[in-house]
Amino acid sequence: MAKAQTFGDKSKKGKAETKVNVKVIKAFRSDKGTIKYMERFVKLDDIAQVDKIDISR
Repeated sequence: MAKAQTFGDKSKKGKAETKVNVKVIKAFRSDKGTIKYMERFVKLDDIAQVDKIDISR
């Protein structure tokens, strides 16, 4: 029997929209006065949107 799907078909199927992964690090002062850091990975459509990122606690 012949295969219903070829390797080329499988590789074309897996392509999705390309987004940029950016690691955002935000420093904030805790109630005790020490500095803490929050890290988060964010997916963006365009690298120009980096200035518009707002992460909160």
